[in-house]
Amino acid sequence: MRLTSVRTIGLGAMVLLVVPCSANNAQASGTTEKYPKMAPVDQYLMPDRLEEIALARTAAPASISRDAEVLVLGRHGYETVVKGRNGFGCLVERAWNAGFESAEFWNPKIRGPVCYNPAAARSLLPLVIERAKLALAGLTKAQIMDSTTAATTRKYNPALEPGAVCYMMSKEAYLTDDGSHNMAHLMFYTPAIEATALGADVPGSPVIIGRQGIPGTPSPVTEFYVRVPKWSDGTPATSHNQS
Repeated sequence: MRLTSVRTIGLGAMVLLVVPCSANNAQASGTTEKYPKMAPVDQYLMPDRLEEIALARTAAPASISRDAEVLVLGRHGYETVVKGRNGFGCLVERAWNAGFESAEFWNPKIRGPVCYNPAAARSLLPLVIERAKLALAGLTKAQIMDSTTAATTRKYNPALEPGAVCYMMSKEAYLTDDGSHNMAHLMFYTPAIEATALGADVPGSPVIIGRQGIPGTPSPVTEFYVRVPKWSDGTPATSHNQS
C-alpha cells in the first residue's frame, strides 16, 4: 500500500505534538510570539535522508517500524522513500501539525517521529501530508486554517477508521521548546468522547486528553495520549527527556 496515493482535497490537521499550556497561554495573553511566521524552508528539512528515515523509525519498536512505509519531507511535501509491508506509515512531523493555537506552530526545531497503524495511516496520515504541502507552499497560518475549515465543512477528507493509533515512543523526538522536550506515548483516536469516560486528566491516570475535535475530519474526533514506560528501543522512559 502506498500511503501517499490517498487523494485528499483541502486540509486536515491534528495535534501530534505535546504543546505546553504555558506556551498557549502566552499567545492568548497577547505577548510576542517567538515564531510569528514560517522560517526559511531549509530549517525544516533534514539534509540527510537516511538520517530522517532512521529517525522516523524510532517512533515505534523495531518489530513494527522495520516493515512500515517511511516518508521523508522534501521541499514540496512528504515523499514515500521506503515501501512498507505491514500497513504502518512512519515519518518525522514538523511543528505545523500542532494546533493552530500553538505558539510553536512555526518552530523549525520540532522533530516528531510518529508511526501510524493501518487505520490511522488511511484516515489521519493524509491530513498530515496535506498540511505539509500547504505549509511548504507558503500559505500563512490563517490561510491554512481557512482551508481546514473548508475541508471540514465539505467533508472532503477521510472519515476516522475504528482502531486508529499512533506511536510516538522516540527517545530522539523534540516536541516543544518547553521543559523536557519529549514524552513517550501512544495516541488513540475515537469519536467524540468526554475525558471522564476515559478516566483522563485525573491524578494517577496515564491518560491525557489531547484535543476534542480534529480539524479536517468529517465528524468530531477525540485524541488522547497514553504515557508508556519505555522508549521504542526498550529502555526506561525515565530520563530527563520524559515529561
